[in-house]
Amino acid sequence: MRNVSQLTVGLLKRVIRINHSILPIIFVTIGGVIYHLAQKSIARSVSPLAVVIYAYATGIVLCLVIGIFETARQNGHLRQLKHQLWLSPSQVDWAVLAVGFGAVMIEIGFLLTYRFGWSLSSASVVSNIATALVLLPVGLFVFQESLNWRKLVGIAFCLTGIFLLARR
Repeated sequence: MRNVSQLTVGLLKRVIRINHSILPIIFVTIGGVIYHLAQKSIARSVSPLAVVIYAYATGIVLCLVIGIFETARQNGHLRQLKHQLWLSPSQVDWAVLAVGFGAVMIEIGFLLTYRFGWSLSSASVVSNIATALVLLPVGLFVFQESLNWRKLVGIAFCLTGIFLLARR
């Protein structure tokens, strides 16, 4: 059985030949699809705050399970799990807390967006384009990111897309 799985993995690696930098985007895309399908499917009678609490409880359990398997995969002892899942007080800065704040806003925002009748096919596109456009000047001025003609054309397409999709 092990030879079959090794052969399958080897074959997939040769056939797909995915650059490792694209794997996180694939992961985010699959997660995004699951996320939006689930958000759109939540009953209107369920409290948005309860949804967020249960969603994060599920996420915490999943992170614990992944942490245990990752520690075992690295031939570590479960005592090392603490180092993967726990931050020291000096590591908990404004950015860590802001991620939590932003995540709650996203969760409740999408839930309410779907409840107000936005379609599955346009809500995430409009919000992601709007987010990208808001982050553009931050990237340019705070993080000194560059802007070239291809990015400018992409921005023009984004603006056109958000205009067309936001009109309902």
